[in-house]
Amino acid sequence: MPSPAPGPVESIEPPALFDTATRIVESIENVIDGKHDQVVTALTVLLAEGHLLIEDVPGVGKTMLARSLAKAIDGSVTRIQFTPDLLPSDVTGVSVFNQATREFEFKPGAVFANIVIGDEINRASPKTQSALLEAMEERQVSVDGHTYRLASPFIVVATQNPVEMEGTYALPEAQRDRFMARIAMGYPDAASEIEMLGARETANPIDALEPVVDLTTLGQLMAGVRAVFTSSAVKQYAVAIARATRDDQDIRLGASPRATLQLVRAAKARAAIEGREFVLPDDIDALAVPVLGHRLLPTSRALGKQHDAASLVAEIVQRIVDATPIPSGR
Repeated sequence: MPSPAPGPVESIEPPALFDTATRIVESIENVIDGKHDQVVTALTVLLAEGHLLIEDVPGVGKTMLARSLAKAIDGSVTRIQFTPDLLPSDVTGVSVFNQATREFEFKPGAVFANIVIGDEINRASPKTQSALLEAMEERQVSVDGHTYRLASPFIVVATQNPVEMEGTYALPEAQRDRFMARIAMGYPDAASEIEMLGARETANPIDALEPVVDLTTLGQLMAGVRAVFTSSAVKQYAVAIARATRDDQDIRLGASPRATLQLVRAAKARAAIEGREFVLPDDIDALAVPVLGHRLLPTSRALGKQHDAASLVAEIVQRIVDATPIPSGR
């Protein structure tokens, strides 16, 4: 079982953080062609100590992005293939009776790793999906009355197919709220697809991907992100956007306070990746849709105008961002 990392670590300086983040992005882009924005958002979530949900149709590189991100970090990695017969104990672990010692011993599940890749998470039953809830929020699991701490850092990178696909279960609202951001891969452009065909004729580029940072450096990067300055005006701006989703006539479930907190954390990571020591309103704008979109539920009236709920919510969030004034002051 991975042991938790030691206490507070020194934060890395902004120039070094920028250089390291750039190297991680470049390394992943050797595998993922033509998806710069998705790669940067994935790294943003990682450095903000959040969890990432990658949603799209099969075959567009969801799992490849998750594996590439995990391989760029020299930490423990496990992969869970979510299927209808997967049990909660397969995820969290189980107590097994040891005949030699005449005592129960805890056998850790797949969730005990630094980076957990949950492949096709919405193909498992809701009961198994919920096994991740405590782990994602509390960084611990409880089995048979005992609590076990997870490794540090602990990141879940989950993929899911659209709910219209056969054999899927919609993620409950409580679990979607645990993910800091949701991204969609989309189809590559023609040039990227042709380049992919050439690069993978004889080998898989992920096999040549080497770790860029170790866990110590990753901890320093995360500490550097936490040290990024967020002004009162930017905080007010983030809160104003979140509150507007709760009052919008086309939204029946608005952004939670957790969503506001994670929006600001993600904005700090984006600022650090771009080499800044402070958050700009532009960081909030850029992350509003991936951080807030998957948490919102549109009204049935609004859905009647457009069948694609994800696109509809993205349009609503963008409309709210455009209409929200930036508070003045520091």
